[in-house]
Amino acid sequence: MKNYSKSIIAGVCMLTLAATSCKKTFLDQTPEASLAGNNFYQTETDFKQAVNGAYASIKDMANVNYWLFGEMRSDNTSNQYNPSDRGYEQREFIDQFLVGATAEPIENFWQQNYTGIARCNEIIARIGGITMAEQLKNQFAGEALFLRAFNYFNLLRQYGGVPLRLLPTDAPSDARSKGRATVEEVYTQIIADLKAASEKLPASYAAAELGRATEGAARALLAKVYLTRGNYTESLTELRKVQGLGYSLLANYADVFSPANKNNKESVFEIQYMGSQPSLASNFMYQFAPWNSGSIVTGDAGSTLGGGNGWNIPTKNMINAYEVGDIRKDLSLATGFTDLTGKFQAIPYVKKYNHGFVERGRTDDNFPVIRYADVLLMIAECLNEQGFVANGEAFTLLNQIRFRAKLNPKTAGNSVPALTVDNQQAFRQAILQERRVELAFENQRWYDLLRSGKAVEVMIAQGKEELAEKITIPAGAYLVTANKLLLPIPQKEVNLDGLVQNPQ
Repeated sequence: MKNYSKSIIAGVCMLTLAATSCKKTFLDQTPEASLAGNNFYQTETDFKQAVNGAYASIKDMANVNYWLFGEMRSDNTSNQYNPSDRGYEQREFIDQFLVGATAEPIENFWQQNYTGIARCNEIIARIGGITMAEQLKNQFAGEALFLRAFNYFNLLRQYGGVPLRLLPTDAPSDARSKGRATVEEVYTQIIADLKAASEKLPASYAAAELGRATEGAARALLAKVYLTRGNYTESLTELRKVQGLGYSLLANYADVFSPANKNNKESVFEIQYMGSQPSLASNFMYQFAPWNSGSIVTGDAGSTLGGGNGWNIPTKNMINAYEVGDIRKDLSLATGFTDLTGKFQAIPYVKKYNHGFVERGRTDDNFPVIRYADVLLMIAECLNEQGFVANGEAFTLLNQIRFRAKLNPKTAGNSVPALTVDNQQAFRQAILQERRVELAFENQRWYDLLRSGKAVEVMIAQGKEELAEKITIPAGAYLVTANKLLLPIPQKEVNLDGLVQNPQ
């Protein structure tokens, strides 16, 4: 029996049916508005369906925009140029730091996060007045608080200060925001939500409910927020609590990502998919397959590849980032494929999510958000920032990750220069490197570059490599400045909501 939250999946199905029903009564505005407010939220079942709907928004986002903005903006991945289908050019512009405020992906990412926030706001605002078991009420509220914080954290790291919408939109007059909140104000809200969520959420669930946000997920995300801000003491406090909640590394790296092993002991939080249902399936394997690979990469002879494929392609720099003997490399990527003529095509692709298909065009892979390996590396980073200790606990945690990858330990005073880490700055670099290869293609690299202050430097260097290898890159690509680290606010939001645009 597969290990995912059946109730989340069932709830998303109900949400889809509800959306279809709404379309049939599209012109009947008054009852629809009434149904979406206090009249709908009456029972435990209503709230469970609403919470499942909040998960549905991140499912939709993770199918494309989550990795598009979190991975392809980094030096980990790029795209395979497709001269016959130029309909996805705006995705290329994101990778090349050329994207504008009117680009569809910019607007979609904004809208998907705010859709999730709006659904969470409804739950948080309404649940206090409903009679149900206190434990369940806390769980539903905690899930909504966690998901709201997750969405705001996505927005904050990509756009900077954004409007803080914390109440349901019950009337057209509520639609306009108070303008962009400051970065500090948004962080304050994220932290408050995650603190409250960590106190309300259970540490674990029964098998049928696996995949829902837990106390560990809330505390780990809160720790990542603190780490992003450079608050190492607060981050370490939360991470130590996560350590006590029963997570552990799996013995085999490949098992972490197997669809047959979802929500395992290493999983702190992952976005749920169900390949047997068209609206609930993932399709990372297809999107990441080279567009000229036919069925060789996917194994699906019934699906046609084209402009929607060849994305999140590992860069040469990423391929070379792995040490000799690192088993994670072959489990995470392939350097190319052999075509039907027997010729090797040196077009790399991500294979971490390549586990076959359930039905044509549909896969069963979840997308990891936080793993226990990430938690251990964050602890090591916090310890080092509090003070370098040669061969101390931080080294033990770093090497725990390396041992699973079949690599030799890094130590202070090591006789092998490549394995020597003799000071705090060297350990910082060792952690950043280990995070890159351990968490490759899991939407961590861009945010690690941002918080380490290396994004401009690294991406300018990556741009030079891309420009040297490709002849299809437009003028002005990869001219990365501090302003380019934030996405432009969608122009539609600037116009309708009177928001101040980010300088580009």
